[in-house]
Amino acid sequence: MITAGDNLAELIINALNAIDMRLQSGDIVVVAQKIISKAEDRCIDLATVTPSDAAIKLASEVDKDPRIVELILSESDSVMRKKPGVLITRHRLGLVGAHAGIDQSNVDHSNGEHALLLPADPDASAKKLLKELVQGTVEGLGLIISDSMNRPWRLGTVGCAIGSAGISVLDDHVGGTDIYGRELKVTLINRADAIATAATLIMGETVEKIPLVIVRGFPSEKSKSTAKDIVRPLDEDLFL
Repeated sequence: MITAGDNLAELIINALNAIDMRLQSGDIVVVAQKIISKAEDRCIDLATVTPSDAAIKLASEVDKDPRIVELILSESDSVMRKKPGVLITRHRLGLVGAHAGIDQSNVDHSNGEHALLLPADPDASAKKLLKELVQGTVEGLGLIISDSMNRPWRLGTVGCAIGSAGISVLDDHVGGTDIYGRELKVTLINRADAIATAATLIMGETVEKIPLVIVRGFPSEKSKSTAKDIVRPLDEDLFL
């Protein structure tokens, strides 16, 4: 179980060695956000949280713990939607989703209730971990930090890339042609989210305890783009 200060690169390499597996150039390493946040000490003891008047008022409207709501507000730029049981916010990272990504599942509550926040800078976390993995293994790797999210008008969660390094996150086909020669006007494929979703099927969402998946054989297309490039600009948001 990952705890604050753990060296994730070392743990990953040791785990691979234990099953006689080696990373290969071109591999994409998909890491669950939860172990990144735990290693970066983003776990908050709710006993240390004092809710503001705004958090207390909002908590009564959405039927949630005021301390959790205080954390949600502190991590968010704005509240997008609210109703009893649901609080949708725009995280300061630009991500729109439930509860600012704050989670209490698969977190140790033996010493009191805790909540786990997203990494402060997932792209920076991805870049750092990728560098350490490359130093200990092989060049030419890509890395994605994945988290589970819901989508408007669709039931169920899917994996999404909230941090990345060393891969092309978007595949832009605008200006190309389809199989009949018709020009493509808006075709932009989200490679990073698609990979994160596929990896989430292996990781599971409950008690599987598989926080890392190796994607092999998919063109990694080394790039300086990051998961931040996936966030739609506010001036293109039709749902504000």
